[in-house]
Amino acid sequence: QVQLVESGGGLVQAGGSLRLSCATSGRTSSRYPMGWFRQAPGKEREFVAAINWNGGSTSYADSVKGRFTISRDYAKNTVYLQMNSLKTKDTAVYYCNAGATLEIITTTGGSYWGQGTEVTVSS
Repeated sequence: QVQLVESGGGLVQAGGSLRLSCATSGRTSSRYPMGWFRQAPGKEREFVAAINWNGGSTSYADSVKGRFTISRDYAKNTVYLQMNSLKTKDTAVYYCNAGATLEIITTTGGSYWGQGTEVTVSS
């Protein structure tokens, strides 16, 4: 079993930055590929970024490439999403995700989800 707890959301102006954190726990949580999804009001949840278990491979949605960076700190059992040059369309609840493979995360999402952290980007 893997537990995920997100933090770091908030209100930011367009063009600003935020860093989201996802604290993981569980016996084998460090071996899971991890990812971030988001769900804007009235829209379906969508993939944002993913990182494999050893940090050697990452994947991003086209809408965030060049602006967002996913990383993980094994010593802290934490996955981060650094978000720069934020736009109003980035406003959403952001969810941390863990799954069996990177491919699963980048498509349907893995089996484990956090409770979400809200990001609001104002114009």
